[in-house]
Amino acid sequence: MYLFNRITVNPQLPKRIEKLAEIANNLWWSWNTEFLRLFQKIDKDLWEQCSKNPVKFLKQVSQERLEKVAKETAFLKEYDKIAENFNSYMNSKNTWFSNKYPENKNDLIAYFSAEYGLDQTIPIYSGGLRNFIRRSFKICK
Repeated sequence: MYLFNRITVNPQLPKRIEKLAEIANNLWWSWNTEFLRLFQKIDKDLWEQCSKNPVKFLKQVSQERLEKVAKETAFLKEYDKIAENFNSYMNSKNTWFSNKYPENKNDLIAYFSAEYGLDQTIPIYSGGLRNFIRRSFKICK
């Protein structure tokens, strides 16, 4: 028998805490570590197993655990504070770039470099495609 394909079922974030995914996929968390504490509160052991990587964590955490924390008052209070900080940062109009280049406020800027380490949880993909592929498909065990 051949293994034709693999299906991955990711947990669905409850509506009340759905901002976790947006923030996890934005490097804002790498300098706002209070956000990372939320993951530890959801499942400390899994957080460690995933090498403190929020994207991996959200793919591995149990649906039951997400449902539970989405109803915990203390967790939601901290979550709301962090989500508000994130929203304020993302919607800020008073930035260096907007002050220096106001005519370019709608431009999109991307910078790609495989030589810089952004955070210890994000591997550096230097060393060729083989290393990139191997590291990209590493999963939590």
